Amino acid sequence: MKSPFLESIRTEIRTKQYSYRTEKSYLYWVRQFILFNDKKHPEIMGNYEIERFLNHLAVNRGVSPGTQNQALCAIIFVYKNVLKREIENLQYKMTKTPRRMPTVLNPEEVASILGNLEAEYWLITALLYGCGLRINEALSLRIKDLDLKSRSLLVFNGKGRKDRYTLLPGNLRESVKRQVVHAREVHQSDIADGFGLTSVPGSLHKKYGPAMKDFGWQYLFPSSTRCLHPIAGYVCRHHLHHSTYSRQLRQAVQSSGITKRVTAHTFRHAFATELLRSGSDIRTVQEILGHSDIRTTEIYTHVIGDKRAGTVSPFDRLPE
Repeated sequence: MKSPFLESIRTEIRTKQYSYRTEKSYLYWVRQFILFNDKKHPEIMGNYEIERFLNHLAVNRGVSPGTQNQALCAIIFVYKNVLKREIENLQYKMTKTPRRMPTVLNPEEVASILGNLEAEYWLITALLYGCGLRINEALSLRIKDLDLKSRSLLVFNGKGRKDRYTLLPGNLRESVKRQVVHAREVHQSDIADGFGLTSVPGSLHKKYGPAMKDFGWQYLFPSSTRCLHPIAGYVCRHHLHHSTYSRQLRQAVQSSGITKRVTAHTFRHAFATELLRSGSDIRTVQEILGHSDIRTTEIYTHVIGDKRAGTVSPFDRLPE
């Protein structure tokens, strides 16, 4: 039996058009908060219970600063938007996430990893490195987002719910065309079976309805199976899941013998670093990456050593 209170939270989240991932995350942390406090209703709880729960996460569960912040955001969201109550004087602040230098791969390492990937997994990685995409942006690409003639990609509703264009490497056009052919074959099979709808936010499904069967709306990297839409409940074809890609990437990195910690986001770091290293303007790089604050982009200048340009170590000045 569904909890009316949790359903009211879900409704508020969807009304504000938060992502489905945020919805799942917020509901998870609210459940954990309630269970930790002996299933008491949040309405009769306050600062003491919130602080006790957050300290439990930090001390007993040892969660990361980002996870602590996520749990706090979920709880504050409930009090502010569902219970209509402001939480004031909380003896707990957002945990500061340590600023770390990104792991960057050189072109030879990227080529080595690509050499151990095949089919769509090779192309996804190539787009991450060649276009500076985040993994969710790459997997969420739809056929309509491709412009092979002008060699550009539309990143629709990226991080911060912003759209942007990024470049598409000319060397990838043929590979992208082959992937488009594969996506069309999958879509035609769905149509023949009486399906063919793609997964979209619930509001778009209500607005466009049958138009969601148009090939342009289909994902470039379709999932191997159909599923029920988690919100609207219709049968649809989603995109390849990020965990499937992560497994393939992990195996490729191991086969390459690279000891650096490599994730999908590492290729975005490498993309930015190589652009700056080759002389691209930092403002252009900021726009391509979709950074709101140029200080986020500037971290890559530290990676390539721009702040130390022209500086020679005293050791190199010793007489031979």
